[in-house]
Amino acid sequence: MNTIHNTITTLGKTAGAVLVMAALLGGCQKKDDTVGAGPAETAGRKIDQASERASQEMSQASREAEQKMNEAGHKMDQAAKETSAKLDRAADQAGTKLNEATDKAGRKLEQAGENMQQKAAEREANK
Repeated sequence: MNTIHNTITTLGKTAGAVLVMAALLGGCQKKDDTVGAGPAETAGRKIDQASERASQEMSQASREAEQKMNEAGHKMDQAAKETSAKLDRAADQAGTKLNEATDKAGRKLEQAGENMQQKAAEREANK
């Protein structure tokens, strides 16, 4: 989520910088482009050029943001797969330990039963 916020912030800063640069560089066009043009036409051309540059920069920033979001999604998928695998291994280990404990408890219970039978047999023999 933080990556997406940073990407959006970067995209906004880039767009602002592009617009400022377009305004500053608007006066840097060739002299022959404006020969015979009135102030309104000259201003219109500068606005068109600035809009075109801003559009190109926004498209590039959008592509970069999309790429970063795809990379973040891929990393999240990988992390989820790794976590799932770790949980599977932990569950398998827990199951194995539980089976071992059950077997041990069963053996002790069986031993206790045998001891009880032996004591009962001894009592019967002593009567």
